[in-house]
Amino acid sequence: MPELQQRSLAVITCAAEAEALDALVAPGHGARLVRSAPDDLLVIAPADVGDTVEREVRDRIAALDPDALVLDASDGWHALSYITALDPPAGGSWVQGDVARVGAIVIGDDDGFTMLVPAFHGEHIRERAVADALARERTT
Repeated sequence: MPELQQRSLAVITCAAEAEALDALVAPGHGARLVRSAPDDLLVIAPADVGDTVEREVRDRIAALDPDALVLDASDGWHALSYITALDPPAGGSWVQGDVARVGAIVIGDDDGFTMLVPAFHGEHIRERAVADALARERTT
């Protein structure tokens, strides 16, 4: 049975011109770039390097678009690893869509995947994931 784990992640939002985001080089430190719109991307990184990743993204994007906005949005998202109704993405790729009537971003990992949802929907998603897992377990 898949395991439900809460992970502590840094989520950095970067809003800038599309061309600047196209040219942005990932900061390393295990960070992933997730393009959520033509002029917006999320940088997902381990929580312990969030400040470093935010600083590096801010410095790099400023050279490409001086009007860019970079914000630590970690408190605005709740991260869960679990199976979703979306097709689970392969490691290194991601999908975006409806999960339990909540917009979510699902990022493929080598050992599963990470789901990002707005923080105020986190408990709803968690409850649905647990209830669905228990229901599946009873039928198998």
